[in-house]
Amino acid sequence: MPSLGWIIGTVVVLVIVAVLMFLLGILYRKKVSEREISSAEEEARRIINESIKSAESKKREALLEAKEEIHRSRTEYEREVKERRADLQKQERRLQQKEENLDKKMDNFERKTENLSRKIAEVESQQEEIKTIKKSQLEMLERISGYTVEEAKAYLISTIEAEVTHEMAVKVKEIEARYKEEADNHARELISIAIQRCAADHASEITVSVVPLPNDEMKGRIIGREGRNIRSIETLTGCDLIIDDTPEAITVSSFDPVRREIARMALEKLIADGRIHPARIEEMVAKAQREVNATIKAEGERAVFETNVQGLHPDLIKLIGRQKYRTSYGQNVLNHSMEVAHIAGLLASELGVDVATAKRAGLLHDLGKSVDHEVEGSHVTIGVDIARKYKESEEVIHAIHAHHGDVEPHTIIACIVQAADAISAARPGARRENIENYVKRLEKLEEVSKSFPGIESTYAIQAGREIRVMVKPDEVGEDQMVLLARDIAKKIEEELTYPGQIKVHVLRETKAIEYAK
Repeated sequence: MPSLGWIIGTVVVLVIVAVLMFLLGILYRKKVSEREISSAEEEARRIINESIKSAESKKREALLEAKEEIHRSRTEYEREVKERRADLQKQERRLQQKEENLDKKMDNFERKTENLSRKIAEVESQQEEIKTIKKSQLEMLERISGYTVEEAKAYLISTIEAEVTHEMAVKVKEIEARYKEEADNHARELISIAIQRCAADHASEITVSVVPLPNDEMKGRIIGREGRNIRSIETLTGCDLIIDDTPEAITVSSFDPVRREIARMALEKLIADGRIHPARIEEMVAKAQREVNATIKAEGERAVFETNVQGLHPDLIKLIGRQKYRTSYGQNVLNHSMEVAHIAGLLASELGVDVATAKRAGLLHDLGKSVDHEVEGSHVTIGVDIARKYKESEEVIHAIHAHHGDVEPHTIIACIVQAADAISAARPGARRENIENYVKRLEKLEEVSKSFPGIESTYAIQAGREIRVMVKPDEVGEDQMVLLARDIAKKIEEELTYPGQIKVHVLRETKAIEYAK
């Protein structure tokens, strides 16, 4: 076995060898690194030198380009300066020419001004001469004619006025004849067709209803003990019961036609039943109210069905049905509205416009009369508000608004409804008015017609459908009669309200009187 000393020596030798090898490796790597660093430094110095050379070359190129650009700019600037100088020289030459021309024009103007002043002076002198000559001529004419200037003017004006009046009257006659020839026949044909094809019944009703009684004893039972029954009836219905000396009859009075109808029906039921006391009265009034409401709805549906108007709001149908119990000058408003709808539809079909819209507007034109006793305002305004509330078309609303001339009609439908309303109201027997209103209307017609100068007397005839006007023959000539008739008709249209039309008949009577001796 090797000894311990030999092992230790071997280990020491190995360690020394390892250390020497490590030191040799370090020295080798140091030399390699030094060589690489030196080569890198040389490469860096080479790159830097090349960069410096490249930068200098680019700098020289940039300087050359800048010099060339400056040269080009300078050349262009010099060229522009030359052009502007040339333009300025041209403008200076033009200005000099204009100054010369202006001087020449000023000289011409001064010469013309002098000539004008001279001519004005000559004209003024001539005018003075003309005035002198005119004055002498007027004096001579006055001596020859025997008229002064004012008298001659008045004579000429009166002569020209007479000629113009005659020509105007002749022209009016020609225009009227031409338009009547073209329009009268067609209008009469349309209206007659509409009237002939629509024949409606008319009912005359007023603000009271008469309830017949089986005997006069029933009056006491209706009045009741200390008047409790009649008070109950009046309170529940809102109507006045008039019990007078009329045998076997009681009068129900109210401006509300629906309430009056409810009261009438309730009284008839109470009389038929025989049991009359406050509880029974309340029961019968409620029953009558239900029946009247059902009738109103049925009548509204009947009117809509007969006129074939589609798409109406249910509330509008009820309002139309209420017109069954409303009258105007004795004419039932529901029948009148249906008749206007039919006539409007017929006229629309003849004229080639929308028949459905015309019928709708005709049926709704008096809508406000259904509630005019409950709402403030005229039935036209109320009807417009109701139609607008239920989303009716503007064409229908305008027709309602214009059917009495409250606004000027600007659609064909509005004109048709206005004409149909007048036809229905003017139909013989359609309406009636009390004697007091009738007399007042005739008196007003005569008063309006007599308000013109030169009228001797006026007479309303044909129930106010014609006014005959007698003129003074010495004040109104034949030519003036035509214009007078038109003026009277225009004033009647402006101041009076009437159905249909009024014929203005102007008469002039000339008498020649002589005595044989």
